[in-house]
Amino acid sequence: MKVAIAGSGALGSRFGVMLHDAGNEVTLIDKWPEHIELIRKNGLLVDNGEEKRYVNIPVFYPSEVKETMDLVFVFTKSMGLQEMIEDIKPVIGEHTKIICLLNGVGHETILQEHISLHNIFMGVTLYTASLKGPGHAYFNGTGKVEIQNFVVGEKEELEAKQIVELLNEAGLNTSYSTNVTTSIWRKACTNGAMNAICALLDSNLHQYCSTDQAEPITRQIVKEFVIVANKKGASLNEEEIVDYVLQASKNIGSHYPSMHQDLVQNHRYTEVDFLNGAVARMSKEFEHEAPYNELITQLIHAKEQILEVK
Repeated sequence: MKVAIAGSGALGSRFGVMLHDAGNEVTLIDKWPEHIELIRKNGLLVDNGEEKRYVNIPVFYPSEVKETMDLVFVFTKSMGLQEMIEDIKPVIGEHTKIICLLNGVGHETILQEHISLHNIFMGVTLYTASLKGPGHAYFNGTGKVEIQNFVVGEKEELEAKQIVELLNEAGLNTSYSTNVTTSIWRKACTNGAMNAICALLDSNLHQYCSTDQAEPITRQIVKEFVIVANKKGASLNEEEIVDYVLQASKNIGSHYPSMHQDLVQNHRYTEVDFLNGAVARMSKEFEHEAPYNELITQLIHAKEQILEVK
């Protein structure tokens, strides 16, 4: 399979390496010059905490890629999706399948402006990864992936299951979902309850969840998410997600969520508008208020300005 990874940061690199190791013809696409040039010079340095190795995978700027791909996995930041899809139009043919595993909600609205609905496949992943620097990807542990065809139909379902098989052959624990909307919103809700708060407090998950304030704050954020999610066709349980978030600190407590990595560690823009900000906007559509998520969004944008992010 000819596979493009559109957005070859931490998670994109992880998927790209695993698909490459499984024998697929993988092309990495990214916009970070230092990252691209180091990979071109040395290969991608893959680090799992115990051993390091260099993996030679072709990497290009979006404007350089002209060959039509069979599959394109989008791993940009949410706010960069529109620009990336526009930049890589030459690789998207009539039968090219787009697999979106981005954090947050609302990405299908952007994708369907450029791609046939029949070729869009939405999903969610619980794999984690980070970049220790340009050309240096760090990932260990395991995770899972869920994928579902955006358009309901026998042909689209078969194609989704073929993508599932491809990912499983690469060692990515993947299943076909019959309700990926719920899974996407569940992850968005989980991220919405953790990411921005850890970025604002400059803390990891364990530090935040050890405070007396963690439970009431988490509960209110989740409550606002669940109201919107269920109106959008998901089926979320408030208590279940609150318990999951608070328990997660025992399993991945030392982990700094991606919004902390972006904002605090690297002074980059965050995905808050596709998480807490999306809930604040959508709540108004249903004549509800989401004061916690609205305030969190405003505070993150204020911190972006204070840190003069790029």
